[in-house]
Amino acid sequence: MSSKLLKEIAKGTKGAVMKKKIITYFIYNSCATITDLAKEMDLSVPTVTKFVEEMVEEGYVNECGKLETSGGRHPNLYCLNADSAYFIGVDVSAFYVNIALIDFRGEMVMVETGIPFKPVNVPENFEELCVIIKGFINKVPVDKKKILNVNIDMPGRINSELGYSHILYNFNDKPISEEFSKRFNGMRVSVDNDTRGMAYGEYVQSHLKDEKNIIFINVSWGLAMGIIIDGKLYKGKSGFAGEFGHNYGYDNEIMCHCGKKGCIETEVSGVALHRILLEHIRDGESSIISTMKSDLSEVTLDDIIDAVSKEDLLCIELVEDLGRKLGGHIAGLINIFNPDLIVIGGDLSKTGDYLLQPIISTVRKYTLNLMNRDSLIIESKLKEKAGIIGSCMLSRSRLFEV
Repeated sequence: MSSKLLKEIAKGTKGAVMKKKIITYFIYNSCATITDLAKEMDLSVPTVTKFVEEMVEEGYVNECGKLETSGGRHPNLYCLNADSAYFIGVDVSAFYVNIALIDFRGEMVMVETGIPFKPVNVPENFEELCVIIKGFINKVPVDKKKILNVNIDMPGRINSELGYSHILYNFNDKPISEEFSKRFNGMRVSVDNDTRGMAYGEYVQSHLKDEKNIIFINVSWGLAMGIIIDGKLYKGKSGFAGEFGHNYGYDNEIMCHCGKKGCIETEVSGVALHRILLEHIRDGESSIISTMKSDLSEVTLDDIIDAVSKEDLLCIELVEDLGRKLGGHIAGLINIFNPDLIVIGGDLSKTGDYLLQPIISTVRKYTLNLMNRDSLIIESKLKEKAGIIGSCMLSRSRLFEV
């Protein structure tokens, strides 16, 4: 089936476009009747019936029951054939890699999380990542010919349309997606930004049907933002939209890893929290972190989050202060974008209300009242799974963007 689908898409014919639209509808709605599809695509029922029957014959759409109605004939429901295609998603974070395989309906088939890995912009590190991903591909319990795409989400500025990464693995003039593909025996590979993947995963899998304009804030080791406008990811002209943490925010003379001074990320991020906490401890303030690690250079962000869960007063105080700072910057985003929803995700969102409540109270203080009332602020529903789910969903959707 996979070769048939890819050939159909490659032709770029009107029929291929219609079939891509039908698949996209199934991606967001699971199943549909012929009438649903005809209404969505503004086509006649006979025309849509023809396309769906072809897709059933080709093997990537199935009948999946009847629609329950109050009376009369029950129309057939159609959905994607789960076993007809598979997709791999790779989520590369600051300290580990998550990899998963999904079927055509978006259900997880196989997942490996927390694989130790620290991305560094050197060829040896790139090869190490390739070995990790190839090891996963070799273990998948499905026909590898049915794997239509491998999507790799990474931190930094990434042009997903052209396949370039401008921070990690930027060694030559070739798209990094092509270099990955060579290592995976010619498999189709796409790349994207990690926070954009998290935002997309949250949107698709958290069933946010009524919210079409969403800002996802990723507060992890760094600080970044994913933007969804009218139900679609907003990437910007070069694919770099969402570099929230690198806006100028503070006259602190602290050098950010981007090479600029005073970025928001220098005060509002996991790396900032880590730096500030160690400064307090070295100044003699009490924290259970001191008993957890004799060598403060070994303290991790997970250690700090764990200390918050154990009600360490210093760590809680610093997380709350970070939340107040972040809330001020989010208030500016709300005044500019007037979104339906702000989602707080990333590693530091694990601190729960210690981070969320100061954000909400500060946002109320600094936003226009009418906008504040209309923009809900919530924690990520997918939590630590947002990245890998989003990468898998992007892996699938990349083939069906119309």
